[in-house]
Order: sequence, then C-alpha cells, then structure tokens
Amino acid sequence: MVEHERVGELKTLLASRDWHALRRALADLHPADASETIGFFEPDEAVVLFRLLGRHKAEVFAYLAPEQQQNVIRSTEPAQLARMVSQMSPDDRTRVLEELPATVAHALLGRLPASDMKHSLALLSYPENTAGRYMTPNYVAVRPDMSAAEALAHVRREGKGKETLNVIYIVERDGKLVEDLRLGGLVLADPDAKVTDIADPGVVSLIDSTPAEEVLHLFEKYDRVALPVTDGDGRMLGIITVDDVLDVAEEQATKDMQMLGGVEALDAPYDEVSFWDMVRKRGGWLAVLFVGEMLTATAMGFFEHEIARAVVLALFVPLIISSGGNSGSQAASLIIRALALKELTNRDWLRVFRRELLSGLVLGGGLGAIGFARIVLWQRLGFANYGEHYLLVAITVWLSLIGVLCFGTLSGSMLPFILRRLGFDPATSSAPFVATLVDVTGLVIYFQVAAHILRGTLL
Repeated sequence: MVEHERVGELKTLLASRDWHALRRALADLHPADASETIGFFEPDEAVVLFRLLGRHKAEVFAYLAPEQQQNVIRSTEPAQLARMVSQMSPDDRTRVLEELPATVAHALLGRLPASDMKHSLALLSYPENTAGRYMTPNYVAVRPDMSAAEALAHVRREGKGKETLNVIYIVERDGKLVEDLRLGGLVLADPDAKVTDIADPGVVSLIDSTPAEEVLHLFEKYDRVALPVTDGDGRMLGIITVDDVLDVAEEQATKDMQMLGGVEALDAPYDEVSFWDMVRKRGGWLAVLFVGEMLTATAMGFFEHEIARAVVLALFVPLIISSGGNSGSQAASLIIRALALKELTNRDWLRVFRRELLSGLVLGGGLGAIGFARIVLWQRLGFANYGEHYLLVAITVWLSLIGVLCFGTLSGSMLPFILRRLGFDPATSSAPFVATLVDVTGLVIYFQVAAHILRGTLL
C-alpha cells in the first residue's frame, strides 16, 4: 500500500518543480507502488510523474488502469510510445493493446519492431478468455539430449529477460514439449545427468484454446507458478505465469459478484463505465425482478378475502417473505461458490437436495419458534393486540416459516444445478432472482397454512 506521507511528499516536490528529487523518490518505488502513487494525482500531474520514471516506464505502464494508460498515450509521442510498449512483456503488451481503441492499437502495432508485432498479433488472434491470450513466448527451453551442466550453461546464456526461470522446459527440435524441470532440481542434479533423467513431477500443460476458468482451476489443482501452453499437436507455444492467473481470478470473481447482486457483468472498472451503460446493465435485471415482484401483488390480491377478514395476517407478510428470500439467497451463494471451486458437480444435486431440505426444516423451526415467542410475548405484555386467537396466529407463523424456509433453501440450492445443466452460468441465479421467486411462493404457503389453521375462527 502506498503511504499517504509519500504521496504528500511527492505533491510538495511537484509543486516546487524539484525534478531531480522527484526522479529519486520515484526510482525507489516498486512499479506496482509507482502506478498506485500516480493514481492519487490529477491527469496532468500524473503524466508529468510518468515522464520522470526513467527506465521503469514500461513496467509501471503495465500496472496502470486503462483510463490512466490512455491518458499517458494521448500525451506521449508515437515513437516514444512504441519504444515503451516494445519493452513490455508480450502478455502485458497484449492486454494493453486489447484495451485500447482499435485505431490507436493498430497505429501502435505498426510502429513496433517486426518481432514484437508478430508476437502481439499472434496473441491477439486467440479468442478472449482463452489460454492463448494470457501466455507469453518468453521462456527458457532446453533440448532432451543436454546434460544438467549444459542446461545450466544454456539458462545462463538465454535466461535474461525471460518471464520466469523457476521452471525450465525440455522441448524437442520440432517444438514438441517433453517435460518441465524445476530450476532447483536442475541445480542440484549431477552435472553429467541427462535432463530427461532428473526426477521431477509429471508435466502438466494447457491447450491454447483452454478457457480461462479451466486455466485457473489447473493452477489451483497442481499448485504451479507457471504452466506451459501447447497447440493441439503438443508443440510448445508459450507459458502462463501465476501473476496472469491472478488477473483471471480477479476478473472471474468480479463478474460472479456482480451477477450475484442482480447486475449484468460490467466489462470495465466502475468509474470507467458510462452512465447509460450502467443504467442499461442494471435496468434489465431490475425490470425482470420488478415483473417478478408484480406476481407478489397478484398473490396478495388472490388472498384479498382472507386479508380482509383477518387483517392481522398482513402484519407478518414482510417477516415471512423476507425470511424465505434470505434463506434462498444464502443457499444460492453457497452452492454457486461450491460449483465454481468444483467442490460440487451436477451429480451431487440429490445429496445437496437432502441436506438443504433438512437445513430448511431446522432453520425454519428455529426462526418459527422465535416468531411464535415474539407474538405470544408481545400479546401478553400488552405491546400489541393480535386478538383472542393470537396463539393460532403464532402457530400459523411458525409453520409458515418452516415451509417457506424449506422452499427457499431448496430453490436457492437447486437453481444453480439447473442453470448449469442448461448451459448457463450458475451465477445468473442471483440472490435477487431467488428472493423474488421465494417472495411469491412464500405468500402462497403462508396463506394456505393460515387457511387450514384459522378456518372456523378468523377465516
């Protein structure tokens, strides 16, 4: 985290135009901290600070938010910009180019060195959210016939500027991936041993078309810092490192959280989404949920006669439907997360059904007991007057809560399975959607229970 004292110091130096002191202060910052520092300044000031970064410009630029990157691009000469972008790692350069307007990206590509332009075009040709988009061709490969000593000498010659040296890849002359080696295992091996004879866990690789979610899962499963990417024939194309996977995890978590909240996934940071795009992405879901809630009014109208005869029932409608909606939202959130982490599969739906049914019975019984106690206590203490049949009203609320919470937990837990089976993202069974569904059903359950228990007394 950037210290506010440091930001204040930089603001003072900027105001006094002490460029030499500013350069020294910025040189001491890690690129990630430098980009965070720049974010505290106004656009014009941020550009000045960026120009003072010296040789770390490319690294800092990769950490900047897209809006800040475009601000720097607008204020930088095309030739200087091309030099800076060419110094970035291929995977970082690809993400910068895909965030830029098409005309700017094309102009920038045309100014890159031929080799950099070739790599960038190759990575941009892969579909979004696939392994090919996140990989970099900057890795160290050795041949299968090398000894450990020869491989180490090769790493010393070729390792500068590579994405990582933690893992070395054994690749045939035709480009086919054979094995990977941990650098530690290579260093500790007998110098005369063949690299293919050095003990190491089996190679785990990705196909270039692997979806981003699966890439994330494989990193979690095998606990790797880097994974090789190959084509369909097993030829080595590049590697994906764990820092790139963290970006994938953040994007996926953000998308799921937004959809769970009943919002169409935003494709940019909050501040960068235009007002009308924000309204459109939120309005669609709100309209769907509003139509769903209209069914609640329809259900209330259907039981208008019961409400007219026993007005006391209307007092507990918010209690009933909110409890059911909350239980459904809880269940949906838990199951969606479990499916995302592959703790559950579609085959587990029956086991989840039984467990959530039992949970609904226990939770409903507990909340119902609290509701029963509250009605009886308020009546006897004189805080409220629920009429002479208040005990029957209390029993109605108790039993209704059991039924509503059972339905809420079951609907919230089963909807993600159903959506996944139909090929949709389980996150679309958002908490508001489940709550709306349970609101309508909760009213039906409540008034049906009331009709049976209060028949001949209030009804």
